[in-house]
Amino acid sequence: MADRDHWRKSSYSGGGDGNACVEIAEGPTHISVRDSKAPTDGTLAFPVEAFGAFVRAVKETVGRL
Repeated sequence: MADRDHWRKSSYSGGGDGNACVEIAEGPTHISVRDSKAPTDGTLAFPVEAFGAFVRAVKETVGRL
């Protein structure tokens, strides 16, 4: 799992304390994702290439809305 100092929140976290989103940590071979409201409940890890494809697909979908 990524070191705590390397976790960052999305720039789309929203107002207030910004805890209504996910956080990511980038490693050399994987991207880890966790719920910012419950960071100790666990993480998901994805290969860098797979996470990149996911983000591109989300951006394309949002752009069509």
